[in-house]
Order: sequence, then structure tokens, then C-alpha cells
Amino acid sequence: MNELKITMLGPSGVGKTSLLTAMYEQFESNIGRTNLQLTPDLESSALLQERLAQLQNLPDSFETKGWMASTENYRSFVFDLGKKGAMPSLRLHFQDYPGEWHESKSSREDKERIDNFVTESAAVLIAIDTPALMEKKGHWHAQINRPQQITNLFQRVYRELESPRLVILAPVRCEKYLQTEASTSKLLKCIEEGYAKLLELFRSQILLPKVVVVVTPVQTVGSVLFSRIEEDEGKPLFIFRKTSHDAQYNPSDSEQPLRYLLRFLLRLHLDQRQWRFFNFLRKWLDLDKELKAAVEEFAKGCKTTDGFEVLQGETWLNIS
Repeated sequence: MNELKITMLGPSGVGKTSLLTAMYEQFESNIGRTNLQLTPDLESSALLQERLAQLQNLPDSFETKGWMASTENYRSFVFDLGKKGAMPSLRLHFQDYPGEWHESKSSREDKERIDNFVTESAAVLIAIDTPALMEKKGHWHAQINRPQQITNLFQRVYRELESPRLVILAPVRCEKYLQTEASTSKLLKCIEEGYAKLLELFRSQILLPKVVVVVTPVQTVGSVLFSRIEEDEGKPLFIFRKTSHDAQYNPSDSEQPLRYLLRFLLRLHLDQRQWRFFNFLRKWLDLDKELKAAVEEFAKGCKTTDGFEVLQGETWLNIS
């Protein structure tokens, strides 16, 4: 079976595993009549179920790091994609890792593993802690989201790219900032400012033709809003509250990163050139017209408004 690797990139506690959990849960809820099936392997299924239970049972008010434990070890989430009831034909391998690997106390080996993950991945999903970016004029952004370190990572890894890559900027815990058109516009502006050096790198002469960059805000819970920041010995505690006592888990747009990923793959399939990462695409989709039609139907659901934006590389998403 053909395999595609995707790296979940982000520091400790930013919500990478929760994002992946909501993405899978929302895929199951949004495929509708699409003849697609996404099946986690045994270990991934158990891990996702545990995190889903945590997300579905949040207290009325909670501090993010205090409620859900961060990933302690490297985790590989594996999903098989194919038609419903048929043998899968593509394996999506999401690479998650402890966010502490970004910190200075981590070993050089662990830092190099992150570089290797990104090197071998066709797509990278950067989870952004939105309150850290938005509150107090971004005072905690550098410390929590580590934009400079992430920029340095891509400077090392994205050299002499042999094939196009997809980079998804995914603001999470962003419910508060998508309430109005004005707040949504401010979120996009803060992302472009907060990741200015990274976006400048991607817009460079060599990388611009091969790197697709999109913003996909993901409401991983949906029924909570950021409330306030409390400080404990100089460290921020981000407090969230439910919209009401009986508010239920209600994620929104969590499947959008997956829609963009499949749209990117479909566009590469339509391209006549051969790319090292994607040589399997022509065989994968040409042999099964029904699967190709199902992927195309799902991919057409990519949002481009209300906080969603293609920052560059729109050509690599054009499937019309």
C-alpha cells in the first residue's frame, strides 16, 4: 500500500493530538454521501478514542495544560484511506511527537528527529496556539508557538526541494476569534505578522513555486471560548470556559486540513510531471475512477473564506 507522511508540527501543549482527533471525528461526520472511508489502525484508534473522551468531557472552566496531558512519547497515527467496504489504497501516516523536543533541554537527537520528520513529509500541519498569538498583543506568542525556531527548521529542511510541499497553518482554540468578520480579519493579520519570517522564507524565489501555504482555523471543541490569562511564577495559564453549562462537544472545520491535503494530492495527480514524493499518485487514482471521484468531491469542500485563506501556491490546489 502506498504511504504518505504528514508531520504535526508544534510545541508542547499547543494541541496537536487534539487537532488530529477532531480532524478524524469531523471527517466521519462530514463525508456524507462521499464514498470514502478513513480507518485508523488499532493503536491509533485507541489513542484517538481516549483523547476524544477527554474533549467530550471538559469541565465548565479549565486550563488547557492542566486538563489534558501532553504527548509524552513519539506517536504515529496511521489511517488507511479508500472506498467504503473496499481494501484501502492509501495510508496516511501522521507523525506526532512530544512538544518538549523543541525545548533547549531536549537532546540533539530529538531535535534532529523533528527535522527528519519534516524532510520525509509531503505535508506539514503547524498547530498554532491562538490565544498566545492574539492576547496581550502577542506577548506569549514567541515563547509558546516558537515561530523563529520553526522558521529555522524550514530553513534547514526546505533546501533544493525536489517536489511540491503543502504547509498548513492551523490556528486551534480559536473559537473566540471567529465570532465576527472583524475578529476573523484580525486573526489572519496576526498570523501573517506573527509568522512573517516564515512566510517570507516560503515566498523566496526558490520556494515560492513549490510550497503551498494555507490557513485553516480549526475549532477543536467548538463549545468553549478563551476567557483569560493567569500567571503562575511568570508562566501563563490560559483559561477557557464553556459557552454554557450543558454545552456539548461541537468541533467545527476540523476536517478542513484533510480536505486541503487530498485536494493537493489530486492536483499533483493531474500534473503531468513526475515528482519523487508523489510518483504513486497517477497509478493510485487512474486505476479507480470511483475513488478519484470520491476524493474530488470531498476535496471540493475546502473553505476559502471566514478565516480560511490560501496564502500562496493556489495553482497546486486547482482541480477544476
